[in-house]
Amino acid sequence: MNLNKNFHYVNRKLKIAITIISKPYRNPNILAEFIAGQLKNRVSFRKAMKKAIELTEQADTKGIQVQISGCIDGKEISHVEWIREGRVPLQTIQAKIDYCSYMVRTTHGVLGIKIWIFIEKEDERTKQ
Repeated sequence: MNLNKNFHYVNRKLKIAITIISKPYRNPNILAEFIAGQLKNRVSFRKAMKKAIELTEQADTKGIQVQISGCIDGKEISHVEWIREGRVPLQTIQAKIDYCSYMVRTTHGVLGIKIWIFIEKEDERTKQ
């Protein structure tokens, strides 16, 4: 596979660094791609959200919030559906929250996926 031509790096050297993620389901980008793949395969959006939450709980997080918006399940009018499990203190500045916004094109239209993952507070990190 010729990556130089794909990235338009013909006359320059291209360095690719591959890193191993120890807990992949703690990463909101990976979770968003997982949900997007499920929605493209016409899985129920609630089932996909609950499965993502279940995977995140196994990865040692304090809380997760998943939001899907758009014409969900082919409905004419777009609306927003969300599920929260555990604590997600969005107003607390000290909280370490990972966030991801992801767009997915389905047969019904474009859907937006937002994921917030609460890992830990700053106080708890300094105590350890």
